[in-house]
Amino acid sequence: MEEEELEFVEDLDAILHLSPEVQLAIEHVFPSQDPLDRPDFNAVEYINTLFPTEQSLANIDEVVNKIRLKIRRLDDNIRTVVRGQTNVGQDGRQALEEAQKAIQQLFGKIKDIKDKAEKSEQMVKEITRDIKQLDHAKRHLTTSITTLNHLHMLAGGVDTLEAMTRKRQYGEVANLLQGVVNVLEHFQKYMGIPQIRQLSERVKAAQSELGTQILADFEEAFPSQGSKRPGGPSMVLRDACLVANVLDPRIKQEIIKKFIRQHLSEYLVLFQENQDVAWLDKIDRRYAWIKRQLVDYEEKYGRMFPEEWCMTERIAVEFCHITRTELAKLMRARAREIEVKLLLFAIQRTTNFEGLLAKRFSGTWTVLGSEDESEDNVSEKDEDLDRPKKPKAPENPFHGIISKCFEPHLYVYIESQDKNLGELIDRFVADFRAQGPPKSGTEEGGAVLPSCADLFVYYKKCMVQCSQLSTGEPMIALTTIFQKYLREYAWKILSGNLPKTSSNSGGLTISSLLKEKEGSEVAKFTTEELCLICSILSTAEYCLATTQQLEEKLKEKVDKSLIERINLTGEMDTFSTVISNSIQLLVQDLDAACDPALTAMSKMPWQSVEHVGDQSPYVTSVIMHIKQNVPIIRDNLAATRKYFTQFCIKFTNSFIPKFINHLFRCKPISMVGAEQLLLDTHSLKTVLLDLPSIGSQVLRKAPASYTKIVVKGMTRAEMILKVVMAPHEPPVVFVDNYIKLLADGNPETFQKILDMKGLKRSEQNSMLELFRQRLPTPPSGPDGGPSLSFSAPTPEQESSRIRKLEKLIKKRIQ
Repeated sequence: MEEEELEFVEDLDAILHLSPEVQLAIEHVFPSQDPLDRPDFNAVEYINTLFPTEQSLANIDEVVNKIRLKIRRLDDNIRTVVRGQTNVGQDGRQALEEAQKAIQQLFGKIKDIKDKAEKSEQMVKEITRDIKQLDHAKRHLTTSITTLNHLHMLAGGVDTLEAMTRKRQYGEVANLLQGVVNVLEHFQKYMGIPQIRQLSERVKAAQSELGTQILADFEEAFPSQGSKRPGGPSMVLRDACLVANVLDPRIKQEIIKKFIRQHLSEYLVLFQENQDVAWLDKIDRRYAWIKRQLVDYEEKYGRMFPEEWCMTERIAVEFCHITRTELAKLMRARAREIEVKLLLFAIQRTTNFEGLLAKRFSGTWTVLGSEDESEDNVSEKDEDLDRPKKPKAPENPFHGIISKCFEPHLYVYIESQDKNLGELIDRFVADFRAQGPPKSGTEEGGAVLPSCADLFVYYKKCMVQCSQLSTGEPMIALTTIFQKYLREYAWKILSGNLPKTSSNSGGLTISSLLKEKEGSEVAKFTTEELCLICSILSTAEYCLATTQQLEEKLKEKVDKSLIERINLTGEMDTFSTVISNSIQLLVQDLDAACDPALTAMSKMPWQSVEHVGDQSPYVTSVIMHIKQNVPIIRDNLAATRKYFTQFCIKFTNSFIPKFINHLFRCKPISMVGAEQLLLDTHSLKTVLLDLPSIGSQVLRKAPASYTKIVVKGMTRAEMILKVVMAPHEPPVVFVDNYIKLLADGNPETFQKILDMKGLKRSEQNSMLELFRQRLPTPPSGPDGGPSLSFSAPTPEQESSRIRKLEKLIKKRIQ
């Protein structure tokens, strides 16, 4: 029985095993906290929960009864649900049949509605058919009446137009003609009808007759030959102008050309080439004449021409074209008589007149006529007269309308500026020689030379003046002149006045160095010469920045097509070279002043030094020279701090390798001598770290880039001395520590260390062979530098001496 029950339970589990998705759905629909409903129900755990102790078994009958009761309730619920599902299929079929019947009924009703709608539409069509016919008839009738009215108007208008034309009733013709033309446009599609075509031809004939008649009237009023003009405007001609607005545009253009030609005919006579008033020195008279003529026109004829014709502006523009042509012809013939002052005078008066025109007129007609004038100085391009164009320069549309003729002769101005700039540079050279270099302790010391500002002020004046004359090739020529004298200024004023270095550095002997005191003389630049170098450096920096600005301004002034030809990079490089040479001079001077001290250091008997004392005399000498030079240079380069920093970096990059080279010459060196050199090295390192602010009341932290160079270079010198101080026995330890401390794989450097230690040649050979064997590749440090400190075992005596040396250094620093 037990086996059968187990099999039944297993079968039941297999049947009731549900997937996780189904189980989750059941829990969502029927949430329950009953342990019997859990998918992971465990009967043993459930029984243990009901009977946790032996005493609880006393209630087993009660628990069993409750479970049986629950089982019966579940059976009842299951039975009810199963019975309820027996009639579901039958109810569903019945509902489906009812739905099908309802659909059929609905379909029938829709069909009935559709049939009724079609019948209604047919009925509406029959009702509206007659209405549509009436609408079409009405539309055609309206069109016919309108066309007949237009035809009547056209026929009557043509008759009236012809009659008025013969009577020269231009005031009435102007309005009538426009109306006739507008009406005629409605008959364009009826031109196939002979009567309509005949009316159109009559209109054209009337227009042609009006044009010929109006031109004849203007020719009679303003004859082409003869200078006498009517005393006042004519009302007939004023109305004729209104008619001309409606006629072919060529009629209007012909009227304008004839009037302007007649109005300016006197000008061509008065200012012929052979007349004295035609030359540039009397150019004001030309502009005074046209001003009078424009005033005269406004008074006499201002109301005769329509305002939109802009006749005053047209006359002024045509005058400008004629003047430009005549002046160009005149200057070509008398080119040798053109002088700079005369040319500038004429250009100034002309540009002033162009500015006056720009204020008076809009600039719409500055394009009147073509660039190439015909013999009568009137443009042959009719479309230009009646079709205004946008001016090229909105700020002054009249700019260059006359003054453009001076551009071919601007070479006279350019040559004059070349000469003036040459004289200016010569004056700068003479003034510099007369005044001498800037004095130390004055505002001039280290300041920008005044001549530099004068040069660029003159450049700016020339640039502005030339840009007013032309923005084309003359600007390029002027730029070439600027480049020439920028280079000359850099060579003659700046580089030419840099002090010359002396090859004699006043070599000091060891005995003289040991006796040297703070006021000793060393062959180097004087304070005035240092100030001069700093002043030239500051001037070169100012020139460099201002030249860059000058290039930008020139590109703004010149035509866009010529911008690429403006390039002052070469001149900026020249000033950069002056700056570099100035810094190099300052470095060489201080470097040369320190050379005798370093030479004395290398010649001192370091093997015989018996005790470590204060810093050596050569260190005092180096510090003295630094304290003499650096404050002067710093104060004079206060406005150009970055170049003072460059000076410090270049001096350090020059001094430290030289110091290390002289350090290698100190041989042989005893242990005490090496300690003294290490103390001196630390003193120099301290001074070099404080170099940018030495002797200054304002303490300023040195730049990180400079500090890094000093620390790296002087640390190498200290490592060299530490290697020299280390015992060379055992050799393997000595070689390994050398490699770790210096990280230098060059055998020559190692040879120098051995020479400093005073080893015999045989010992050196074995050491070199061991060095080559122990040399690691690649370097041990991540950046090629030493990664380990000096860790070789040293005797107690050597350790004691190093500790004493460190105490002495700390005391010295305090």
